[in-house]
Amino acid sequence: MSNEKNDKPVLVMIHGNMLHHQWLMEKDTITVGRDDVCDVVIPERKISRQHIRIYRQHSDFFIEDLNSSNGTWVNGKKLEGKGALFDGDEINLSGEVSLRFFGPDTTITLPSPVPTHIGGRLRLDREARRVFIGDKEIDPPLSLPQYRLLELLYINGGNVCTREAVIEAVWPDVMGDGVSEQAIDALVRRLRDRLEEYDSESQYIHTVRGHGFRFVNASEE
Repeated sequence: MSNEKNDKPVLVMIHGNMLHHQWLMEKDTITVGRDDVCDVVIPERKISRQHIRIYRQHSDFFIEDLNSSNGTWVNGKKLEGKGALFDGDEINLSGEVSLRFFGPDTTITLPSPVPTHIGGRLRLDREARRVFIGDKEIDPPLSLPQYRLLELLYINGGNVCTREAVIEAVWPDVMGDGVSEQAIDALVRRLRDRLEEYDSESQYIHTVRGHGFRFVNASEE
């Protein structure tokens, strides 16, 4: 944890599969949703492609629900259309993800962000979606499903990710039973093969039978 004074608004995920992730509001208007065109991308199946808009008017901030399928709540009250947003407000999207809004010029205690290098040979540049093992970058880049799977496992720091969590992170547009276990296993196998091209001695993705998958970073020499 760290105490910081932010001169721009900050969104911090306080519940969800990107727990403790932070987004600085660099512009006067940002969109939040699962589509890659959004300023804040949250790959959760129940979140709409463009779920909410947060914007500034003079010194005040507002939040608008963009006709989301599963709704938005601010401090436990369902948002109808748009409303004012204040420092410390909790924003819940679809009942799945909660964000905390911190206004500018406030001293806040922020959870430590997920580091780009988590004590091992493999590291992610999450802004550019680049993957490195040792001093070599994986090239050509991983496919989008492969990257989403690796990022999910990586940011969970060795904890087991269920198959349901994999589906939500990798295929957010697929509902219900649209992804088979064979498809998940095939994706895991392809990702393992790509990582093995750069490090044949380490197994980064472990299958935990009956539960899911876990990431284990190889030690640096």
